[in-house]
Amino acid sequence: MSSLCSVCGLPTELCVCKKIMAEQQEIIVREMRKKFKKVTNVRGLDSKDAEGLLKDLKKELACGGTVKDNLIELQGSHARKVRAFLIKKGFSSSNIKS
Repeated sequence: MSSLCSVCGLPTELCVCKKIMAEQQEIIVREMRKKFKKVTNVRGLDSKDAEGLLKDLKKELACGGTVKDNLIELQGSHARKVRAFLIKKGFSSSNIKS
């Protein structure tokens, strides 16, 4: 017997909760300066999503980064690339603000 999702009650094989949540999240991507260096911030993700996405973003963009209070902070100017990456991962393009 398969386990059930705690949110929707469907079996985990049929659960679409993560996909629905990804489409409804409002994400803000901004570039800013921090001590004369450019930094890209991604705000509005769940803490579970932020850790996994940080690892994928660092690999994709070949840069360093960290998660602080559900805020992904990447070294460098990567706003357009981050936006394209999030759309490829299944986040709605209308909910990603720049």
